[in-house]
Amino acid sequence: MPQTLKACATLPHPMAPIMTPVTRFIRESEEVFTFDLAPERATPFMPGQFNMLYAFGVGEIPISISGDSQAPERLTHTIRAVGPVSAALGKLKAGDRVGLRGPFGVGWPIEEYKGFDVLLIAGGIGLAPLRPVIYWLLRHRAAYGRIGVLYGARTPDDLIFRGELEEWRRTPDFQLRVAVERAGPEWAGDVGYVTPLLSKLRFDPAETVAMICGPEVMFRATALALKDAGIADSRIFVSMERNMKCAIGHCGHCQFGPHFICKDGPVHPYDRVRSLLSYREL
Repeated sequence: MPQTLKACATLPHPMAPIMTPVTRFIRESEEVFTFDLAPERATPFMPGQFNMLYAFGVGEIPISISGDSQAPERLTHTIRAVGPVSAALGKLKAGDRVGLRGPFGVGWPIEEYKGFDVLLIAGGIGLAPLRPVIYWLLRHRAAYGRIGVLYGARTPDDLIFRGELEEWRRTPDFQLRVAVERAGPEWAGDVGYVTPLLSKLRFDPAETVAMICGPEVMFRATALALKDAGIADSRIFVSMERNMKCAIGHCGHCQFGPHFICKDGPVHPYDRVRSLLSYREL
């Protein structure tokens, strides 16, 4: 057998899940949980990429990697239980195994924008796909300008990564604002949506890249606020959260206009998808 064919024969089939053990399980909130997987070999990934996770006997779903891309021996995923597969994954414990495929997709453009100010804007569980970017920025702090993070959730109980939020809040030269839509008198932070908080951050609009993850309705409102602040659509990036089935662009399940979320995304420049987002149910 020729050497190239022999090498290809040793690669895992992109549709075949690999049995992978869970090494740690954390409950983030009532609906959200995080677990670590230990693949047989280190699995390099870029912040923003996703894996397909298979709960045996139930099904498979795409989940963004929420851990440190500089520690590829551990794959971390943060999941909100909203359907049968995610609910099944939420019952796992250390020592259990799940099927793993990936990583897939296009990540955040962190290398392309060295030297720029960086704004990260997340809603709800949308902080999970952006957490690897935060790890990257802190690890390569000197390569970037000012960093600003806006994070919004429904209530204080819905916040995820609470320990890290406090750690980031105390980090020098790191701007973090957290807002909730509803809160009691014990909440000392901001109340409302995150977009008005843009005015609280320091950044140079001409030298800023923005990355957004959350509900699609949030993309539109946030992108308009960023545009009003002077940031060009070409420097605004969004991570689409639409469901994927094959992850390699064969089934068409995640087609979005001429694009496939699984292989052309999940991260897209906003100017690529802006007009498509105006069509309901596309």
